[in-house]
Amino acid sequence: MKICVYGAASNSIDKIYVQEGEILGEEIAKRGHSLVFGGGAHGLMGAVARGVSANNGKILAVIPSFFTNQEVEVLYTECEKVIYTDTMRERKQIMEDNADGFIITPGGIGTFEEFFEILTLKQLNRHNKPIAIFNVNGYYDELLVALKKSSEQNFLREDCLSLYKVFTDVNELLVYMENYNDVQKSIKELKEG
Repeated sequence: MKICVYGAASNSIDKIYVQEGEILGEEIAKRGHSLVFGGGAHGLMGAVARGVSANNGKILAVIPSFFTNQEVEVLYTECEKVIYTDTMRERKQIMEDNADGFIITPGGIGTFEEFFEILTLKQLNRHNKPIAIFNVNGYYDELLVALKKSSEQNFLREDCLSLYKVFTDVNELLVYMENYNDVQKSIKELKEG
């Protein structure tokens, strides 16, 4: 299984996030899966990639060219394949196309945007791949409350809340990814408009 992991690029985050990211990467590789990610060497991106590399897993990095030209991020160098893109949109498309499922780890606005885009695409029946939130240290608690409130106030259909699952345990998360077999819902069940 090719698993796309979204997450922070910052090296200033608490060590608990980095440790859990490395464990996630280790388990991805130990179970025979490969990693698709944004190519960063720091933060959760780098942690997951190090965990995968330490267990001889395969890694595809997708990086916008301007990241290297403008030194936006330090790049992880132990990748089996690196694809350079012209735009962020192209980067996300290649990551989406090369993934069998998505894991959202703690991150900033880029990670939020990636989560909401992949969730929206699932709502619109553009894919039926698993989406798992790795809620390390309760990081996503408030976001999950906001999504529930959005549903309760009819801005979001309740069925949309079933399009992703939330986990604090790496093993349970990966079992969900490996055994995902949900029936795709129709757009009418998921979106009103």
